[in-house]
Amino acid sequence: MDSTDQRLIAALRRDGRASLSHLAGLLNLSRTTVRTRIEKLQQQGEILGFTVLLKGDTPQAAVRGLMMLEIEGHGSDRIRHQLIGIPAIEAVHATNGRWDMIVEIGTDSLEDLDKVLAQIRRISGVTRSETSLLLSTRRSTRPG
Repeated sequence: MDSTDQRLIAALRRDGRASLSHLAGLLNLSRTTVRTRIEKLQQQGEILGFTVLLKGDTPQAAVRGLMMLEIEGHGSDRIRHQLIGIPAIEAVHATNGRWDMIVEIGTDSLEDLDKVLAQIRRISGVTRSETSLLLSTRRSTRPG
């Protein structure tokens, strides 16, 4: 992949529905060259597909955070079920490394976030945690 392909991909990330003519103008290439490069990138598996980002796909909570959890013993399934039942929890991820789980949390206020964090810390089997607030989020550029 050369620098022109990288510029093309960057333009498609900004607007996946951009016309070939628009992309050609941005990149100072012909429409045929742009189409050929896109097809080549798809055949090589660099471009896996095109997607639509919906309003509902973007975070709505005013305060968002990631809470990393250390779980004692073999309580992961039980704890995951308890976490999923908490309305402010948007996702629970199993991980490897230092932390056993990463929990995505969204609340309307810092006070509400503090309450959710305290609730999670009280779950039997949660031995340690660390929380980071999400200050900003750029939209995902990966499909699925």
